[in-house]
Order: sequence, then structure tokens, then C-alpha cells
Amino acid sequence: MKKILFVLVAGLLIVAGSCEREREVSLPQDDSSLVSFSDGDVIPGQYVVLLKDGTTSINSAKLGYADAQVAMLSEIPKILKASDIVARVPIHVYTSSVEGFALKLSPDEASSLSKNPGVRGVWPDRMVVLAKPVKPPVTPVEETTPPGITRVGGGETYTGTNKVWIIDTGIDLDHPDLNVNNELDKTFVPRTTSADDDNGHGTHCAGIVAAIDNEEGVVGVAAGAQVVPVKVLDRRGSGAYSTIMAGVDYVIDNSLPGDVVNMSLGGSVYEPLDLLVISMGVVEDEGPGLFVALAAGNESDDAENHSPARADGLNIYTISACDVYDVWAYFSNYGPGVDFCAPGVSIYSTYKGGAYATMSGTSMAAPHACGVLLLTGGKPATDGYVLNDRDGNPDPIIHN
Repeated sequence: MKKILFVLVAGLLIVAGSCEREREVSLPQDDSSLVSFSDGDVIPGQYVVLLKDGTTSINSAKLGYADAQVAMLSEIPKILKASDIVARVPIHVYTSSVEGFALKLSPDEASSLSKNPGVRGVWPDRMVVLAKPVKPPVTPVEETTPPGITRVGGGETYTGTNKVWIIDTGIDLDHPDLNVNNELDKTFVPRTTSADDDNGHGTHCAGIVAAIDNEEGVVGVAAGAQVVPVKVLDRRGSGAYSTIMAGVDYVIDNSLPGDVVNMSLGGSVYEPLDLLVISMGVVEDEGPGLFVALAAGNESDDAENHSPARADGLNIYTISACDVYDVWAYFSNYGPGVDFCAPGVSIYSTYKGGAYATMSGTSMAAPHACGVLLLTGGKPATDGYVLNDRDGNPDPIIHN
């Protein structure tokens, strides 16, 4: 690898002593200006830049995740210089099947960079903000198998070796009802050092997929499976698309074929994220070949108007929501891009702080499907169709 000479990159490398953990790149981040943003808002002066295939030699070099990140840091100054832009440290870098970076630019600089022959495109960064839970967390008296788990044919203990990647607000790392993988966990949220969940949403999704059958709390679809927290949304349930992309990029480079991914998040159409999500399902060499469950969204709108719900590719499944009676959830997005329906109304599951909570949304439907994808090796069955589907073409209800 070429030695990194650029002075702004100096000091960005952190070398971990463990052979299980590769050295990681620490990039400057600051979320203090994002507090007042709403879902879909453009983040002024912040852009995502994707590169054309062959612009760098990083992918062809088959580098590990950490080394590839370092290599991209050395390429960025060259790309900026070619467009007469003063070099600067990026916010995130992407080095998996889709290469690029996120950084601060003026509108004129963004326009100039978009004309660079090696640049695929430049997009203003945007915010994703989750809805807040409706009911407060509780402590259960005894273990229960929620009806949604039974409806999709779940509740059996998972005995395989594949993992569940939860790209969300993190996961409660100490929750007694979850088998959390603490070696691969990762946070991309500014000013956090742990993937521990300080919101609750990610822990709730993890429990639906894989809560342990252990005589307490709840039972998940694929009970006891390892869940890996990839934290991309903060304690408010908000985060930039560029940060979510960093999480997806990490999963692509650290997962194994047959692993499953849950993404119960999204917002307005964002092509760069869609491209990365689609690449998760593509089998290339020995990976990734992942099975991905996407929440359709809760806007009572066509899912085609939302990312990553509209992402369409091999092993990518977009999930709408129904209630316990198989009736369409009024809030659920719909359309021909939806692959399956799953329970998403008043879903009881794990929550932050070792607690449990009831939440509703396609965010809850997607992890039901994610668990089924894990149990079936990406070959889900169906059991009936949702009633009163908004688009008049009933979605099949996913089943083990």
C-alpha cells in the first residue's frame, strides 16, 4: 500500500492490538447541528460522493475492511485536487462493492466534483428520523411468545452459525434475552464509542428476530441467533444517510454469505443508499450474498417513493405490515415493490435497559421477515394474503 503523505489524514489511524479486531479509522464527526432536523431534511454543506468502477484500485486489491478504509483516505486528496478543491478530511468513507465518501463541500465545489470523470455522482446528504415509541417499556412477569412470532411460523431455536446484522440504533448489549455478538458490534454515530442502544428501537427489532427461548421475556422468530448491532441512528432515532451508508458498508465487508440483515429505517428517495443495499444481496466471489429485510415505511404511501424500501435486487425483501388478524396496517407503505407482509401492529419485544415494550410499524414487520429468512436460508414460504391491501394487490404473508 502506498504510504499516506497527506497531512490532514495524519492521526486518523487507531491500531487495535487484538487480532480479532482490525485497526479502525476514526473520522471527525459532530452531530450537534442535527438536533433540529426532520425526516428527509437536507443537511446543508454535506454531500455523499460515489466513484465509478475503476477510479481506485481498492476493490481489485482485495484489502480487508480497515486497510481499504485507509487506502480510500489516501485516494480522496487526489480526487479533490483533480477538481481544484482544497483537500479535507471526510466524514465517512465507503470501500465495499460501491466506493466513495461523505464530506463537507460548498455548492460550487459539489458541482465541480460532479464533473470529475472518476465520480459517479454527488448527492446532498439527508436526515432519517424514526418515530418515537407509543407505549412505555415494561418488565414482564413470565415468558411469552407474541402472536406475530407464531403467525410467521417462528419461535424455534436457531442452531445454525449465520448472524443477524441489525442496522439501527444499536442493541442493548447486556439484555438477558438477547445473544449479542460483542466482537463485531460497531457504532458510526457521532460522539459515541459503543453500539449500546440508547433509543430502544434497535433492541426491539433484535428481539423480534432472535429473542432467546429462556423462560423469561419473549421468544423471537429464530430464537437465540446471534445479533450484531451496527449503530447508525442516535438516541433520538435520527442520523444522516451518509452514516447509514457507512453501516451498510461495514456489514458488507464483515459479514459471511447466508447472514441476514434487518434495516427498519428509511426516508425519502436516496440513490446512493439504494445502490449499497442492493449490493448486499449480490453473490460475488465468496460474498456477500446476504438476505436483507427492509421496512416498507409508515407513510401510507407507495414504497417506491422511499429509500431503502424501494431497493430491488437479489435477496432483498421489502416488508409491509398487518395486524394480528391479517388486516392491512393503515400506516404501512404499499405498492408493487413490496415482497411480503408481516405482523407490525402492537408488537411486544425486547427494549433498552433490559426491558420490554410494545411498538408498531413496518419497523416491526421487517424483523419478523428477517427471522424467517434466517430460518429458511433465504427461501421463505407464504401463508395467506393480507386483507384490505391499500394497492388492491394483496401482499403474501411471509412464513417459515
